[in-house]
Amino acid sequence: MYLAIVIDLDPNLFRLGPVLITWHGVFSVLGILAAARLGLWVLGKDKVDVRNGADGVTWMVVLGLVGARALYVWENFKFFAGQPLHIFFLTEGGISQWGGLFGAIAGAYIWARRAHFSFWKVIDAGGPAAMIGLAVGRIGDVINGEHHGTPTNLPWGVEYVNPSTLGQPGQVVHPEVAYEMILTLGLLAVLLPFHKRMKAKLPDGGPGLIYLGLYGLGRFWLSYFRTDPAIIFGLRQAQLASLLMFVIAVIAVPLLIRRARAAGAAQDAEPVGRA
Repeated sequence: MYLAIVIDLDPNLFRLGPVLITWHGVFSVLGILAAARLGLWVLGKDKVDVRNGADGVTWMVVLGLVGARALYVWENFKFFAGQPLHIFFLTEGGISQWGGLFGAIAGAYIWARRAHFSFWKVIDAGGPAAMIGLAVGRIGDVINGEHHGTPTNLPWGVEYVNPSTLGQPGQVVHPEVAYEMILTLGLLAVLLPFHKRMKAKLPDGGPGLIYLGLYGLGRFWLSYFRTDPAIIFGLRQAQLASLLMFVIAVIAVPLLIRRARAAGAAQDAEPVGRA
């Protein structure tokens, strides 16, 4: 136990009138900014006009926040059923990462339709963007201890001791959110250098789905280091969402490849016009 990492940080920074500024909120905003910057950069490399990028970021952020809050409220419906107005008290915390990701994907679809370019190109940029955004956002989670880990006696276990902590005082637990940071940064380090090569070999949407599918697979197993309650078949909500993302990627990537090959074959079969 003496090897445990002690975290004695107040999760709250300061208050501006009725608004409480927390480490979680600060790093959530920084994560969104990092994701937007990297995503727009990757889109630009893919020859997409990103001059209206602010429109796309707005759609993804707004629907991402709606999705993140909606899934969290659904998970904790017993609490909100007794005080429904608290659904709108965002400063009290309470968002779901997978709700945010799926909401952002919906926002990306709307943006692509409005801007008249391929939704799958946005997915390709969204893969690495999501990894950096999640990694930065998890810093706030490490500080506040909100996501409870399972007990451990490993030397990198963490113990939250601050009186205002949202963690588990008196327990040494797995820093599961730190594991997620390592996962996302690892995927980014391994895949981003080969992003251009993947774009050359795979149809639009393939590279982005690989990022998201591998993250879903890793997140599924990391969820066993959390104390979240099981929803069905002994699986937690995050595991169900992770499994859904992985299955979508496994099914969609071959379908996109098949569609691209069929389109290429049809183009090759077109008769050449007479001079």
